Amino acid sequence: MVDTLSRTRAPREPKYWALKQHLLDLLESLPPGAAIPTERSLATEFGVSRTTVRQALADLTAEGRLHRVQGKGTFAAEPKIAQRLQLSSYTEDIRAQGREPSSRLLEIDEIPAEGDLPKLLRIRTGAKVLRVQRLRLADGEPMALETTHLPSARFRGLRKHIESGGSLYEALQERYGVELERAEETIETSLAGPQEAELLGADVGMPVLLLERQTFAVDGKPVEYVHSIYRGDRYKFVTTLTRP
Repeated sequence: MVDTLSRTRAPREPKYWALKQHLLDLLESLPPGAAIPTERSLATEFGVSRTTVRQALADLTAEGRLHRVQGKGTFAAEPKIAQRLQLSSYTEDIRAQGREPSSRLLEIDEIPAEGDLPKLLRIRTGAKVLRVQRLRLADGEPMALETTHLPSARFRGLRKHIESGGSLYEALQERYGVELERAEETIETSLAGPQEAELLGADVGMPVLLLERQTFAVDGKPVEYVHSIYRGDRYKFVTTLTRP
């Protein structure tokens, strides 16, 4: 009897995949900002179509290894920001990377607590919630779109402080005596829609990281619920694992 395993063929490697691996090897020797060969030269060198070249470049761009500038070319990207998973502010995280954090306030308003918000913030349905949407930047580059929800009754006057550009976590501690203790956070992957892509300066359909955080104070009460969208091509998260 013929061994059926001996007749099993190895899966055929797509042409774009081989080109992608070559480019990954090339990027290991290139500094950030260095130009890579043009689509035409890559197609000629590897004997593939420009469509195949574009597919390899699109993959590497989505993964944050390449940076494409319309009309100028394709370049080796800056390393991703490696953010440690811990209960800290965006400002603290970016400064720890040696970069300058900043924020652009997109929207701030009061909304009634509906859906999951009453449970997440432990307030009654219909109670006022302060919703703050900010674009987070590092050295002027858009990194994340962050929407924070806080119970308005507990933090009266916070809106004026945020509108003046003050730090949220500093205000919670100094103005309201809130000491943060822990947070429950989930991370998922998704694709950027038209609105998110425009704000983040990215392409529609770019991979993004969705973070949801419920933060608690030392008294056990929830302080905030945050929904964040991070650029998947510029961010990675790092944590330390220990055995239970």
